[in-house]
Amino acid sequence: MSFMKEVVVDCRGHLLGRLCSIIAKEILNGQKVVCVRSEDINMSGSLYRAKLKYANFRRKHTNSNPSHGPFHQRAPSKILWRTVRGMVPHKTPRGAAALDRLKCFEGMPHPYDRKKRMVIPQALKVLRLRPERRFCKLGDLSAEFGWKHKDLIKRLEDQRKVKSEAFHKKKVAATRARQVAQKEVKISDEDKKILAAAGFA
Repeated sequence: MSFMKEVVVDCRGHLLGRLCSIIAKEILNGQKVVCVRSEDINMSGSLYRAKLKYANFRRKHTNSNPSHGPFHQRAPSKILWRTVRGMVPHKTPRGAAALDRLKCFEGMPHPYDRKKRMVIPQALKVLRLRPERRFCKLGDLSAEFGWKHKDLIKRLEDQRKVKSEAFHKKKVAATRARQVAQKEVKISDEDKKILAAAGFA
């Protein structure tokens, strides 16, 4: 990514590890990154395999007092955040500052639903995983382990998509109308000279 004020990444269809490694590099370089739709991230391997691995991770805790950690996050955005944290030297001031540049969300909350979103081709499942290989979604894994908001996020996303489609149709119609108007407009010779002098010929 070239340096921008803030990059909004649509995580849908990306592979978890590849996506996180690229995000980690960017935030360490000083780029602010916002990840939306983290529940639609893909992981290679079947859901059954992912559940076994997460169950194994969940067993690891402080024996004398489990509330001392390690903490096992259930929400997809938190799992994404923790995966990035593992790729950043988070105990140093530089790493802590880098993590402050990262925001992760399920769904697409305002104002990011109105902003241009990006994908990262190096991390896309369709480009990186062979079509016969198994994969699963992070949202499904989270729901299996106690994330309670899967249905809520789906409902909000359905509402957002309806609004987004209406906006897109309106925008396409306005662009088309403008192109037609530009073709039909008549400009006098005097005005053409003025426009040419201003560099709009």
